[in-house]
Amino acid sequence: MDFRNKNVIVTGGASGIGKAISEGVVAAGGHAIIVDLNLELAVKVREELGKDRVSVYKVNMGDSEEIRSMFTKILKDNGQIHVLINNAGIVSTMPFEEVIQAEWDKVISINLTGVYAAISTLYPSMKENRYGRIVNIASVAAKRGGGLLGTSAYAASKAGVIGLTKAVAREGAPFGVTCNAVCPSLTNTPMTMNMTEEKREKVLESIPMGRAADPREIANVILFYGSDLSSFVTGEISDVDGGISMDG
Repeated sequence: MDFRNKNVIVTGGASGIGKAISEGVVAAGGHAIIVDLNLELAVKVREELGKDRVSVYKVNMGDSEEIRSMFTKILKDNGQIHVLINNAGIVSTMPFEEVIQAEWDKVISINLTGVYAAISTLYPSMKENRYGRIVNIASVAAKRGGGLLGTSAYAASKAGVIGLTKAVAREGAPFGVTCNAVCPSLTNTPMTMNMTEEKREKVLESIPMGRAADPREIANVILFYGSDLSSFVTGEISDVDGGISMDG
């Protein structure tokens, strides 16, 4: 993969899958623009990967106005954004009957509305330049209705991401803007480290490969969609889940 002369935004790029994506961008010669609420952690990643190869911006992906403001600044600072990877997200594990409105609103605002706000801010520039690679991180939960880690609010938010991905892909295709999504299953990240051993074993039993993913295994597919290797692919929803879905 070749990201030379490419500016690549990675939301939630300071840890977990996001960090693996940032590492992959830099390894392939690109400029990783890490957007994360944890600025301190993002700065550490920048120091690790190289200050000349990484930029960092603090953004609350649950605040659409802040997203629009900061993404406009990022665009101004960098001239052109070639790739947008919407990785930032939160999980909700409450049973449906226990999901209160505040929980629902928070999950939707970050996992779906935040993705919409990020895309819609950069889309006009990508369209004008007739080039853009957008990759959204959905989840196997969107197809299963939860059942692994996230439950109803999480599954609904990620299902929305799938629908948005296809819509943007359809409208962006004539202008050189592609949009694809990746659906991971259990991955060894800080988000999943708090699972009980009982819960973890139950999840692993449902994965044909019998193990969780390394973040780099998810990042590899995301990076493919962000690169020119995927130049004739758009609107694709790829499972990177150890064999859980196996859908057509």
